[in-house]
Amino acid sequence: MEAAVPPYNELLWPTLQAVIGMDGSGHLDEINRAVVEQEGYSEGQQAVPHGNGPRTEIEYRLAWARTYLKGMGLLENSSRGVWSVTEAGREARADQMAGLHAEHVRRVRGRSRARRRERTPEPTEGEPSGRDWKNGLLDVLLQAPPDRFERLARRLLREAGFINTAVTGKSGDGGIDGTGTYRVSLISFTVFFQCKRYAGSVGAGAVRDFRGAMTGRGDKGLLITTGSFTAEAKQEATRDGAPPIDLIDGEALCDLLKQYELGVNTKLRQVEEVEIELEFFDEI
Repeated sequence: MEAAVPPYNELLWPTLQAVIGMDGSGHLDEINRAVVEQEGYSEGQQAVPHGNGPRTEIEYRLAWARTYLKGMGLLENSSRGVWSVTEAGREARADQMAGLHAEHVRRVRGRSRARRRERTPEPTEGEPSGRDWKNGLLDVLLQAPPDRFERLARRLLREAGFINTAVTGKSGDGGIDGTGTYRVSLISFTVFFQCKRYAGSVGAGAVRDFRGAMTGRGDKGLLITTGSFTAEAKQEATRDGAPPIDLIDGEALCDLLKQYELGVNTKLRQVEEVEIELEFFDEI
């Protein structure tokens, strides 16, 4: 049975309190992690996927919570993805959330009715929009054979500046899918990578297992997934006293494929149009 995830309106107050508790501002991942820790959501709740998209259901609902808090005048955000609490947000009380939310919904609906009367296109409101191309790309990756996804990871690392990249393809290799060498100025080091094609979340256990497979062979690891990582997985990846593991989730993977133009073609017209080149993933 799938774990229950709170509706976005029940996340309004926890989200606001999380931002206030972070000295009034924070990045998306920091806010999400703070809410999860603050409310004590289980790994099962964090692992529930939102459709086939790159985010989990709780991340999706937290995004809507931030959007509504902004509309309610309690949060504001910058173009760099930093959210901060407003003066009204600092003064708000828990028992005011329902009323402020209802008033904001009435305003939005009133504006929508006015737009329909004027017969003008209604702009999409809210942070969670504009990700259709990423959902489509992740669908392609989830349907591809495992070895093809591993080769894509190797190609991506090469484009990012790695040399001597190789897919191991060995059974019993502890989950290590490949290696590559990354050079920074005069120093180079070996990086082990692992690919996980998940529609949901990767937990802390997968990070620990990957680190265990690297023991005695290297100190740098890269874990790539089409899904997302739980808060516990992110904490485990940077745990004190253990070799750090860098994490690339589905959202970041899509951005990297777009950045290096690997199977993603960006056409700039009046608006940016992103196309998925299916032939690339068939041939890699």
